[in-house]
Amino acid sequence: MLGRQAKVLSQGALVRVLARVRQHTFADRDRVMVLLSVQAGLRAAEIAGLTWSMVQTDSGRVGDIIAIHSSIAKKGSGRRVPIHPELRAALVALRRCGVRSDLHPDRPIIISARGGPMRANSIVNWFIALYAELGLEGCSSHSGRRTFITNAARQAHKAGASLRDVQLLAGHRSIETTQAYIDGDTAAQRKLVGLI
Repeated sequence: MLGRQAKVLSQGALVRVLARVRQHTFADRDRVMVLLSVQAGLRAAEIAGLTWSMVQTDSGRVGDIIAIHSSIAKKGSGRRVPIHPELRAALVALRRCGVRSDLHPDRPIIISARGGPMRANSIVNWFIALYAELGLEGCSSHSGRRTFITNAARQAHKAGASLRDVQLLAGHRSIETTQAYIDGDTAAQRKLVGLI
């Protein structure tokens, strides 16, 4: 994939991915990884570095915001991302099945099979293996992030948001970077021209 952008996941592909991870040994953890990518736009390093304190309220419950600290974000691009309801439910389920020591606020959310933090490179490889297993060519760990940014840009007008809001959610320093992530849609372009 050198020199190419990761493919955006269609809704059908995402359904297949989520169905497959339900069959995994660590199904709750794996579902959270996919949803952090697709519904919060997190990079592999951010998924690896995310701790329970970054998603919890002061009372220790899973909250409504992911507070991505600059220490785990690319180029110090810390930000706050609202938690999608489906992702929130997945985090609650993962928390419920966790071992007491795994739930300490400073512990990573994503734990390896050996019980330690999962490294960013391992998450990248995990996504590559998952997509290859499903025959989703051109997909990588960045596919979920591109899907998030593309979907956010397409829906921004419905929420009264702008491309600037998408840029802030993505943690990009420039709007040009955000625009490069957004996948075009030929059918939508035809429909748009038909409305002119």
